[in-house]
Amino acid sequence: MTALETIAVAFAMFSAIPCPQPVWTEKNMRYCLCAFPLVGAVCGLLCGGWAALLGVLHAPDLLLAGGICLIPVLVTGGIHLDGFADTSDALASCAPPEKKREILQDPRCGAFAVIRLCAWFLADFVLCAVVRWDARALVCLGLAFVLERCLSGWAIASFPMAKNTGLAHTFAAAADKQRVRAVLSVFIMALVAALVAMGRAAGLAMAVTAGVVLLLYRRTAVKQFGGITGDLAGWFLQRAELFMLAALAAVQLLAAQPWAAQLTEGGWL
Repeated sequence: MTALETIAVAFAMFSAIPCPQPVWTEKNMRYCLCAFPLVGAVCGLLCGGWAALLGVLHAPDLLLAGGICLIPVLVTGGIHLDGFADTSDALASCAPPEKKREILQDPRCGAFAVIRLCAWFLADFVLCAVVRWDARALVCLGLAFVLERCLSGWAIASFPMAKNTGLAHTFAAAADKQRVRAVLSVFIMALVAALVAMGRAAGLAMAVTAGVVLLLYRRTAVKQFGGITGDLAGWFLQRAELFMLAALAAVQLLAAQPWAAQLTEGGWL
């Protein structure tokens, strides 16, 4: 019963999917970060279902790209994009960490947030339109959705907090950090192995990209804000999603080049 409540808390907080609203308790919050990746699994399954449906209908590729771009936003209700926008405004301010943290709490949307949100959607849609969405690419995308949430949960249980209030602090304080880190570390290693096995060079590129984005996330959070917050966690997720998609598109583009024919035949690409 506690496990189901833990999953319900994760979906109620990190998705727009209708679900029961259990009262937050010490027990059902302890491993909530471990259930967070299930939201990514739902995103991946829905993207796969969308691709299958459009394949049957012989729909235009742009419709497929639009769906893959928007499905994660619809599933999450845009909660991570909100953090991305707030963090974009704060980073653009070039203010001291204290002032940046104040900007994160400002409900108004600044010019830089609008610009970077538009740029994110444009880049995401273009990449979704460029990628060749065969079964292998769709599986890699689904694994990426899960991996980025595992990394985000691991970061909340591992990185310093910027403040003693807020969503990230609430989940970090309630978590059994040592066990959460251990469980998510196992998940991360399994997901990386699955990405490489399924996507080969593309999967490896996506996994390495996720790791680099995570390191930059920690560096930016600590240097610019004094630690991580819920908004910064959303900023990380949107960047990880975009850059892993870019890695997938880049490897597919390289594989299509004439000089890469031998690597493709050898199963490397």
